[in-house]
Amino acid sequence: MPDFDASSTHLFIVRFMEKNDILQAAVSGDINAFQTLFAEFQTQLKSYLYRLLTDRNDVDDLTHDTFIKAFTKISTFKEESSLKTWVFKIATNLAYDHLRRQKRWLPDAQDRAADLAISSEGMRQVFWMVHDNSPAGAYEMREHIDYCFTCISKTLPIENQVALILKNMYDFQVKEICLILEKTEGVVKHLLNDARNTMTNIFEHRCALINQQGVCHQCSHINEIFNPRQNQQEELMKLELVKASKKYNREQLFELRTQLAKAIDPLHAAGSDFHEEIMRCLRTAIGEIDFFDRMGDRMK
Repeated sequence: MPDFDASSTHLFIVRFMEKNDILQAAVSGDINAFQTLFAEFQTQLKSYLYRLLTDRNDVDDLTHDTFIKAFTKISTFKEESSLKTWVFKIATNLAYDHLRRQKRWLPDAQDRAADLAISSEGMRQVFWMVHDNSPAGAYEMREHIDYCFTCISKTLPIENQVALILKNMYDFQVKEICLILEKTEGVVKHLLNDARNTMTNIFEHRCALINQQGVCHQCSHINEIFNPRQNQQEELMKLELVKASKKYNREQLFELRTQLAKAIDPLHAAGSDFHEEIMRCLRTAIGEIDFFDRMGDRMK
C-alpha cells in the first residue's frame, strides 16, 4: 500500500485554494494579484520572447506591453486554459506583429556574421571587452549550441518557429499550442513535424559537431579564440551531442540538441552578454540593425 502523506496533501490543497483566490482577485481587477501570478512565469516568458525576437530591448518592451494588455483584458479570461497559456497567446500575437515587419533569416546568417566579425576590428574589440569585463561574458559551447538553435529556428516560418519553441523549449502541450496559435490539432502537429524536419536537415548538413562534413565549425573556432588554454578536444567530448553523433540517428540528435538548448536561459546564462554581442553582429550582417547603434557607455 503506498504511503499517504496527509500533511503534504493538505498543504497542496491550501496552496491550490490560495492560488485560486489570487486568480479570482486578479480577474476582478486586482493588479497586485495579477502581478503575483504574472511573476510566476515572467522569466520563462522573457526567455521565450528572446528566442523569437533576439533583442533584449524588444523583449523588455513586449513583456511590458504583454502585462498591460493582459491586465486590461483580464475580465475576458474564461479559464478555458491556464493563465500562463492565455498570457503567452497575447505575447505571441504581439511578437507576430513585430516579426511580420522583418524578413526571415537564411540558414547562412551565422556565416555572414563570422565574415563580418573577421573584417571588423571594432566588433572584435567589443567581443573581447565583454568577454574580459562582463560577469556574463564567458564562452561555453553548450550556450553556443543554444544560440545556434535560436538562429536556425529564425529561418522557419513564424508559426513553425513558435510551435516548435513552445513544444520543445517550454513543454506546452499540443492542445495549448492550438489555443495560442488558434489552429487545429492537425495543423499544429503538421507545423511541429515540418519544423523538426527542416531544422534537422539544416543541422545535419551544417553542424561539424555531428557531421565531419559540416560546413560550420563556429563552436570550435570561438572556443579556440576565447578559451586558448582549454583543450578543445576535451571540451568537445564533454558534449553529449558529440558523444552521441556516431550512434544516434538524426532525429535522436535533434532531440538531444533541443535538450541541451532547453537547459539554458539565453538571458541569464554565464555567457549571455557575450552571445548578445554575437547576436547583434549577426543581425548587422543580415542588415537588420547597425551593431554600433546601441553601444552607449561601452564605447566611451
